[in-house]
Amino acid sequence: MNIAFYGSSLLSSYWNGAATYYRGLLSDLARRGHRITFYEPDAFDRQSHRDIDPPDWCAVEVYPATDEGVRRVIAEAGAADVVVKASGVGVYDDVLLEGVTAAARPGAIRMFCDVDAPATLAELRRESGHPMHRTLPALDLVITYGGGPPVVEAYRGFGAPLCVPIYNALDPATHHPVPPEERFSADLSFLGNRLPDREARVEEFFLRAAAALPERAFLIGGSGWDTKTMPENVRHLGHVGTRDHNAFNTSPLAVLNIARDSMASVGFSPATRVFEAAGAGACLLTDAWVGLDMFLTEGEEVLVARDGQEVAEIVRGLTPEKARSVGEAGRRRILADHTYEKRGEELDRLLRRVAADKRERSAA
Repeated sequence: MNIAFYGSSLLSSYWNGAATYYRGLLSDLARRGHRITFYEPDAFDRQSHRDIDPPDWCAVEVYPATDEGVRRVIAEAGAADVVVKASGVGVYDDVLLEGVTAAARPGAIRMFCDVDAPATLAELRRESGHPMHRTLPALDLVITYGGGPPVVEAYRGFGAPLCVPIYNALDPATHHPVPPEERFSADLSFLGNRLPDREARVEEFFLRAAAALPERAFLIGGSGWDTKTMPENVRHLGHVGTRDHNAFNTSPLAVLNIARDSMASVGFSPATRVFEAAGAGACLLTDAWVGLDMFLTEGEEVLVARDGQEVAEIVRGLTPEKARSVGEAGRRRILADHTYEKRGEELDRLLRRVAADKRERSAA
């Protein structure tokens, strides 16, 4: 199928945590014979912070973040078999959603890809006039990269005919074990941008633990933390490009995952960092959230803390041998059950089923 995908950015992970999700999922679809064009706006200085060059498996069209630029790429939706609008493009989101849905040809699959379903659903509950209320019934499919049964039920309640979670996963070609690097050495590391619904949980799970262990070394990567007051044993790196993710994950004793408020409350929402860290063989320590056991087994493949005090206790008692055992077990599980090859197979099967259903309805 010819897929037109309108998202934030495929080429840059700068203020764009969904980049590795797009790359992993779409590259596997391309290997299955689909032809993909990714449309991303020239916005938020992402193009000067590219992590990758345009890949050979996908055409990438970077368009000006202007009225004219958006109109031009919307018009190209009419040539596609599958038209996908992703959440969180950052500019012209509502215009793109309504525009590409209307521009798609009658037989095309109209799809919404939600990379932050809890936030989107909260907006729909707050805003009765939100454009998605009008658009959802016209779509054929919503996929989400997290959320599980609560998100599926909520989307169906808002009129989506079909909602299926296609979870984050691991691309072993890009995230894998590498030798540790001294610049990323620490007892506990955390990687994530500073966001309003993440900051309080970072304070609790990461900074509180650091304050409780002044003799241990803590490392935080991600944009926006440079103005945050932190304990003296916390070192801040700023933005960490995807080229450095493997070394960031293999160098510390353990890597911390912290869910954002909305994702923790809904559950079933593993961040990309979970799979990237586990895929590199890191000892992963995560905050607790419902549905974690779908992906990793607590105590064997992942360590779990309910608050900052528990994080501190785990780090205090963690030996290199235990960390290595958890990291190796987590990597085996992710490679067996949670790769983008498996997610791509799932989405490919789903798209073909939706296409067949549309053909049958049009022939009836």
